[in-house]
Amino acid sequence: MGTILRAMSRDGLVKMTAVELTEEVERARNIHRTLPVVTAALGRVMCAASMMGNSLKSRGDSLTVRINGGGPVGTILVVSDEHGNVRGYAQNPAVDLPLRSDGKLPVGDAVGRDGMLTVIRDMGFGEPVSGSTQLVSGEIAEDFAQYFVESEQVPTACALGVLVDRDQHVLRAGGYIAQLMPGATEETVARLEDSVRAAGPVTNQLIAGALEDVVGRVLAGFEPEIVERDEVGYVCPCSRERVAQALSGITEAELDEMFREDGKIEVRCRFCDRVYTFAPEDKPLIRGA
Repeated sequence: MGTILRAMSRDGLVKMTAVELTEEVERARNIHRTLPVVTAALGRVMCAASMMGNSLKSRGDSLTVRINGGGPVGTILVVSDEHGNVRGYAQNPAVDLPLRSDGKLPVGDAVGRDGMLTVIRDMGFGEPVSGSTQLVSGEIAEDFAQYFVESEQVPTACALGVLVDRDQHVLRAGGYIAQLMPGATEETVARLEDSVRAAGPVTNQLIAGALEDVVGRVLAGFEPEIVERDEVGYVCPCSRERVAQALSGITEAELDEMFREDGKIEVRCRFCDRVYTFAPEDKPLIRGA
């Protein structure tokens, strides 16, 4: 299971959320058979969406993040529930690009920069609320920091990282979002910037210690207090009943045509790769959904 921590500085001027999602990103890699640069891109979005979803809290709330920067990976879509449980996929999981000159995965080149980051919050009543910002770099963390400033007017430090081993499995995946609260001064901003720089890459921090240590390093000098801890996972709520409900919108004639052509209807979940099969005798289930 992954872990989310929520913390607050002693003076109440900085709040922080940190997440470790190594097992969940590795599961996504296995489900979708992503190559390393796509694993890194999808994993970073999963970490951000998990932390943002965890802030919703009300039962049944959900948050969807969609990114398409015009790069070869295509659209990345991640959904989080109110706990921070996530599921997601990348449109083109088999993108393979050479490493950057510094030896790092070229996430920005895979994602692209000519597009939008969109966040949709569904509170379970009325129309979902959405906000979009232009991508800054395609490296994901910078793009989320820009989203918080533009769409929510909250100064934010965001770090997201996925470390992929030579055999392509995920060694570490995690991130943090640190945000200034009302009343923060320029001195507070400077102190936070200094501590973020000193903390270094978030994957290095996760290798060096526990998630609590990440909070301590990023908020060094702020005397942070952990106020909440949650366990999260890769969770897909799809079911045969939900798929049948989706198929119920197809007309009788269209259903009959699909059954005549293949003798069955197969629906594959984009998030967990589970396949649901419906035979002609399942029509009452579809119609009753």
